[in-house]
Amino acid sequence: MADALLIFKPDSAYRLAPRAGIWGWLSSERDWKIESLEWFKPPPSLIDSHYDFLQGRPFFPWLVDFMTALPVIVGRVTASSQALGVMRYDLGETQIAGARPGSLRERYGIFGGLNCLHLSDAPETGEAEVKRWSEHVQLDQVKVDLDASSHKLDHTFHLRSLASQVAGGIHVGSASEVIRQLLAQETELAGEDYEALCRITLGALS
Repeated sequence: MADALLIFKPDSAYRLAPRAGIWGWLSSERDWKIESLEWFKPPPSLIDSHYDFLQGRPFFPWLVDFMTALPVIVGRVTASSQALGVMRYDLGETQIAGARPGSLRERYGIFGGLNCLHLSDAPETGEAEVKRWSEHVQLDQVKVDLDASSHKLDHTFHLRSLASQVAGGIHVGSASEVIRQLLAQETELAGEDYEALCRITLGALS
């Protein structure tokens, strides 16, 4: 059994219906075990090192903002190499446009890097990521109680259509405003936190 780092990114941590759907899958623990789960707001330096292979890319400043603007749900799972491969298959490809039909990212992802979940891609990667993150957050206890159902609406497919318009420079103003409205229906965030969720979501499309 090997360690793997798990992160509910802001687009799944705060969109409650997608979070419930993903949690329903994760908590089934078919061939893996959830060892820890906790809300944690990463410092920019941790995200810099976690995504060091992406530094220099045009979207990197957005990525750091995306992962540090709000607390995220961070956890550790243990799984065999084979089971981790099954988890990665269930999750789907990183880019939403190429995510396998029926995968979690195809079901709940919005656009590009708004892909719901981080999961270590191999036992060696998981070992390194868990070691790095455990210097900042406790990874040996489940401290978050999530629900596998939600009364909130799931607007994923509408959001995905609107995101494609904004990214393509079509109806940018009106589509952006509708995205904000739909996010408000999906989340319980308010005030500055809600504005932060809108900012990092729309920021992925620019």
